[in-house]
Amino acid sequence: MVDANGLPIHLVLSEGQAYDGRSAYLMLDSLTSGSVLLANRAYDADKRRAAIADKGAFANIPPMPRRVRRPAFSLLLYRCRNLIERFFNKLQHFRAVATRYDKRDDNFLASVHLASIRIWLRHKESVA
Repeated sequence: MVDANGLPIHLVLSEGQAYDGRSAYLMLDSLTSGSVLLANRAYDADKRRAAIADKGAFANIPPMPRRVRRPAFSLLLYRCRNLIERFFNKLQHFRAVATRYDKRDDNFLASVHLASIRIWLRHKESVA
């Protein structure tokens, strides 16, 4: 999960073969009231939308094509979802993360956290 600037605020590591929608519920705890959650079509489920609404947030998720009851969706807001893709691109610049150098999941997650810290520091760096 990234913030409005594309900086990481919550990281969860899931199994490679597992559907990452299961780990999405773990990240919903960091939502605050009044925030907007942007996600892709794979996260479109009534149960997940209800969990997001219970946190007081708005889910801007494109509805599945065969959905009968279509929830509200803003294409203009959805354009900002590219920030998460940009964050993953920045993560791939770190060799230990891109090549999955660490085979143990706890070490790999630590590498992702270190890379995320460097991304945060790069963003906060002064140009003067």
